[in-house]
Amino acid sequence: MVRITGTVMTSLRWAFHFGSWKPTRSEWMLAAQCVQQEEKERIAKFVFTKDGKAAMAGRLLMRKAITDSLQIPWNEIKLLRTDKGKPYLVNNVANIYPNFNFNVSHQGDFAVLATEPVLQVGVDVMKVEQPSRTNVPDFFHTMRKQFTNHEWRTIKSAKDEWKQLEMFYRYWCLKESYIKAIGIGLGYDLQRIEFHVRNPELSQEEIDQDTVVYVDKKLDKTWRFQEMKLNENHIVAVALWDKTPDSDSQTQMLVRKSGDVIKDKEDSSDVITDGADSGDVIKNRAKPALFRIFDFTELMSTAKPLLPADDEYWDIFSKKSERYLPVKK
Repeated sequence: MVRITGTVMTSLRWAFHFGSWKPTRSEWMLAAQCVQQEEKERIAKFVFTKDGKAAMAGRLLMRKAITDSLQIPWNEIKLLRTDKGKPYLVNNVANIYPNFNFNVSHQGDFAVLATEPVLQVGVDVMKVEQPSRTNVPDFFHTMRKQFTNHEWRTIKSAKDEWKQLEMFYRYWCLKESYIKAIGIGLGYDLQRIEFHVRNPELSQEEIDQDTVVYVDKKLDKTWRFQEMKLNENHIVAVALWDKTPDSDSQTQMLVRKSGDVIKDKEDSSDVITDGADSGDVIKNRAKPALFRIFDFTELMSTAKPLLPADDEYWDIFSKKSERYLPVKK
């Protein structure tokens, strides 16, 4: 939590279970009135309602977070996307909240959001599920280049295939949250970042903060990670980066080597620790809040329409299928 000009801005951790949301006509029309025209049109292009609901939930979470955090009226918020597709706030608040940033993710049945007043933030959510068209060993083989030797050993040391999948998706969440925080996309070797988890199991009752990251085999102490389960089969990870110029960051070097510019708004036996114990990274940390799961009424509690009502928007949405269902032969 950060105190700025007499007010207190907190870090937000929010989620919405769009998988169980069955929008009524009035709910979907209200939601469509409360996003920007270009986003409304983009959401309408999804073939299946589940994808449309996921995208809609992400936009609504962003607008509510900005309204609640920055006191900008919902209908005055202006959002755009970077050339890499990351949403950012156009409204000028840099003189009051220079480091405020947010990130969203949706996958499985959840949309999630994280905001931070100071640290750079990335968030990712994944549903743990069996591969749809193959078995677990073959699935892992196709993904073999995405993780380091250490990470694969940790994944495959789990007691059964389901636990191995849980660890696989946990690592995937961590890597995605890291990449989203630095905002450079997936255009470089994911084996350059290696995560070391201390607790093999995540919980719905508390946040795990014990994971650390090695970048190019060196511990990067400028990062913190927060992990938990949203329910029995959804994992969420938040990456927090102290990107101040004087921070001793391996990530700064990784970004420079990749040729990307960060915009504001192998085997673990080879890891170099520089004499620093990874335990030093996780000492003296405040206990973060759990993700708060909203229902639709709570999500829309501060909403103000930007657009007029559109009956046709509901008519089009209501005729779509929830998701793809393969034809049984």
